[in-house]
Amino acid sequence: MAKITLSNLKHSYMPNPKGAEDYALKEIDLDWEDGGAYALLGPSGCGKSTLLNIISGLLTPSEGKILFDDRDVTDLPPDQRNIAQVFQFPVIYDTMTVRENLAFPLRNRKVPEARIAERVADIAAMLEVQEMLDVRASHLSPDNKQKISMGRGLVRDDVNVVMFDEPLTVIDPHLKWKLRSKLKELHQRVRATMIYVTHDQTEALTFADQVVVMQDGEVVQIGTPVELFERPQHTFVGHFIGSPGMNVLPVSENGGRVTFEGHSVALEGAVSGQGGSTELGIRPEFVSIADAGLEARVRKVSDVGRHSVVEAMVGDTAVKAIIEGAAPEQGAAVHLNFAQAQTRLYRDGWIATEVSP
Repeated sequence: MAKITLSNLKHSYMPNPKGAEDYALKEIDLDWEDGGAYALLGPSGCGKSTLLNIISGLLTPSEGKILFDDRDVTDLPPDQRNIAQVFQFPVIYDTMTVRENLAFPLRNRKVPEARIAERVADIAAMLEVQEMLDVRASHLSPDNKQKISMGRGLVRDDVNVVMFDEPLTVIDPHLKWKLRSKLKELHQRVRATMIYVTHDQTEALTFADQVVVMQDGEVVQIGTPVELFERPQHTFVGHFIGSPGMNVLPVSENGGRVTFEGHSVALEGAVSGQGGSTELGIRPEFVSIADAGLEARVRKVSDVGRHSVVEAMVGDTAVKAIIEGAAPEQGAAVHLNFAQAQTRLYRDGWIATEVSP
């Protein structure tokens, strides 16, 4: 396995990029430790797959370097990087059986037959496909084909990194949770370096130890799932992660005092910097209904089972709150409270409050 370093990495699909808007990947500097489980998370078009293709050698970056254990591999083709990649759609041989498909990457590298049989049995058990080992791949359902494609990427135990490019897209929803759990289990057992690309926050947060959140070709935050949820460094992270996402509310700032719809709001700590566009960020989990606070009127109540999501209007601005137990009725007048320790100011999208000691 390998530590992966991305140094001053940039990429443009244009021959002569003029400015930042011409780059699909803006400058990225990252270190992924040997044996870690990582996710690249972001919406379609944010640069996830471009970055994955650069790491795999399918694409040469416009600028910067890729290092595997401090060895520069920027100009090496994929077959010299010793990687395994699982794509969005199945890559298998329909004329081969499942057993032959799983064995193929090992036979191609002259691995002894005894070891091949052992690895194929291990992967088949992990993916729960033992009963179909002698079935031709052409007879498999789309989700089982993708399971075999994943198995082909996992069967080698000598790779620098295993990369997954949205591998659960064609998997039935009720099987996704099981496969995510299996991948996590495999990583904990063999400690292979794994990079998982997805636009699905659930897939990213349940698989990865560290999540890289991307927007418009930039890395906006790297952290554990807990860090991304509890302290988003950018409003995009707060909005993209969470269901529902963080409330991002327009506010006015004057000398460190912040007002929302004419009401003063207490923040988690001192405000840093000045100028720019300011917004307040508070997750619905930390908005409560109380006897006193911001006056609001309930516009919508959604019962999602374990709790209710209440959307209330404070002046002209909608605020969402997650409420346990009985929820107010639509149209009811209520008061909202923001938990001070979770109430943050963002300036031009970036966090601008410091945690009080």
